[in-house]
Order: sequence, then structure tokens, then C-alpha cells
Amino acid sequence: MRVARLWLTDFRNYTSVEAELAAGLTVVVGRNGEGKTSLLEGIGYLATLSSFRGVPNEALVRSGAPRAVVRAEGERESRSLIVEAEIPTSGRGRVLVNHQPLRRSRDLLGALRITVFSPDDLELVKGGPAGRRRYLDDVLVSLHPKHDALRVDVERVLRQRTTLLRQSGGRLTAEIATTLDVWDAQLVEHGEALVAARLELLQRLEPELTKAYAGLAGGGQVSARYEASWPMDGGLAAALAASRANDLRRGVTLVGPHRDEVALGIDGLPARTHASQGEQRSLALALRLAAHAVVREVTGEPPVLLLDDVFSELDAGRSHALVELLPSGQAVLTTAGPVPEGAEPERVLRVESGVLS
Repeated sequence: MRVARLWLTDFRNYTSVEAELAAGLTVVVGRNGEGKTSLLEGIGYLATLSSFRGVPNEALVRSGAPRAVVRAEGERESRSLIVEAEIPTSGRGRVLVNHQPLRRSRDLLGALRITVFSPDDLELVKGGPAGRRRYLDDVLVSLHPKHDALRVDVERVLRQRTTLLRQSGGRLTAEIATTLDVWDAQLVEHGEALVAARLELLQRLEPELTKAYAGLAGGGQVSARYEASWPMDGGLAAALAASRANDLRRGVTLVGPHRDEVALGIDGLPARTHASQGEQRSLALALRLAAHAVVREVTGEPPVLLLDDVFSELDAGRSHALVELLPSGQAVLTTAGPVPEGAEPERVLRVESGVLS
């Protein structure tokens, strides 16, 4: 989908704003805190029904307003598409597609795909494994909404199993053992399916990651290796059985897809601990570029690129390399400084105190 117009009402610091976006590159210029990122956040919300900054929905509503509304008009597969989301301060919101309410929020996934670049992406490399697992799962959802259902199923089973473990008080009664068997069977079914999807995705990502990193850093061998929290040749069922006593004692599920790692390396060394910050930042950017390339290849449509002030964190060489590597298609870039050298925007918007010009 290409977003032609975006409307925000009582969203973040905007009372009401309309933005017309170019088919190619739109650059949004403004000082920090004026509302640049909020424009990207609005587009992102219509793709995922969540903030890419990780804040709760109520934080998206302008202070004093009962609800926010985000609306976009554009094209998908040469057909007009209008998506509108109402975000209340409490309770469930409402989503309309071409003025028709969605029966399930999941039905929106895939209508608008995005690739977000932000300064926080450095945590993909420097941070803990949860961020890297989330990266893989978010890309899977972009490829097909069925992966969202799979992720939700895994999270549901883990919640139920954890509740049971904590209620057990460390004792394995016949009733608890029987119920654990039920949850274990479901965790094996959904968990192994999720891990299989992650492994297949990682195989697709790795060559794109290598290519993108080489373009950004000028060389270096990168690797991305999936490390399961259990011996995969024995299966998750056997691992859960072996871990049951420890799970009961600690009140948590110690093996499963929620404990897995994606080990990133540069030139044979762990990127998290041995790479320089410049190398880590290049690898984080390469992860986003690789995901964008895979989603475009699989779905046949390029996601909308959202670049949130990423150039301020890059030196001149990496900035130039990133501009050269940006794929074709629609992109919205925010900056507090000048337009990055080499970028050729079709439209420039200026924002000050929630007002566009």
C-alpha cells in the first residue's frame, strides 16, 4: 500500500493535522519534540495497531482528549484503500477499512506493511535476546497474518502454563501433572511451528543481511545463528519433560521459543560484545534492510519505509551508504537537521508545535 494522505486527530501533540505524502521520498523537518516522530507513529499504528516506540495506546491520545483518530488514504494493488483507527484512553478501539468495521483486528495485518528504522534499533544488536526474537516474529507477521495467530497461541499457552506452575507451589500432584501434559502438548504444537517459521525466515534473511552489511560497512562477514533453548534433535516435548521438575521449583517455563536466541556475529566474533558501536549500528541497519528485502520478495510489494531520525546517529560515510542502499518505493524520513546528502525528496514538510507547513 502507498499512503497518499494521513490524518491525525488528538494523536500525541496533534489536535488535528493532514499530511500529503509523496509516492517516493517525503522528508519531515523539525526540531526535537515538535511532532516529527508522531507522524511516523501514526502510519505505523495503522499497520500494526501498536506504537513502534513500545508505548501503550493511551499514551497516544492527546492529553485531555477522550480518544485519538488515525486515518490514511492510499492505494493497494491499484485499488483505493482507506484505513481508520479510533484509539480510546480506555477500552477497545475501533478499526474501519473502506468504512467497514473489522471483525477482528488481525484482519488488518498485511493491508499496510512498514519497515521502521529508528535510533533504538541499536538494541537489536546490543540488547538482550527478547528484542531479536521480536524482530523475527514481527517480520513473520509482515509476511503473513497467520504468524500473528501462531505467536498469540504460544504466548497464551505460556501464560496458562506459568499460572499453573506458580499455583502448584512446587508440588506435582496427579491433577497438576495431567493439566501440565495438556499445556505441554499445546506448547509443543505451537512452539515448534513458530521455531520452524523463524528458522526458515532466518535462512532467507542471512544473504540479504550479508549484502546490506557489506554495503554499509564496506566489508566484514556477518552471521545470524538461531540458538534454541533445548536440544532440537530431541524435540521440545522431551525438553519440557526433562525440565518439568525445575519448572515446578522455579514457577516458570525454562525451555521453549520464548527462551531462544539469535546470535549475531561479525567476522566470527559475537557482535553484542566484540563489535564497535559503528559496526553494531551498521548491523542494526542491515537487519532492517534485510527484512525489507525479504518482505518485498515474498509479498511482491515493498513496505513503506519509515526512517525516524536515523541519520543523526551516523557518520558521513554510513549516511551516504544508507542513502545509496535505500530501496525504491515510498519512504518517510524525519530529521532535525538538513536533508541527508544524496537524498532527493519529492516533498518536504516542516513541523512546529504540532503544525505542518
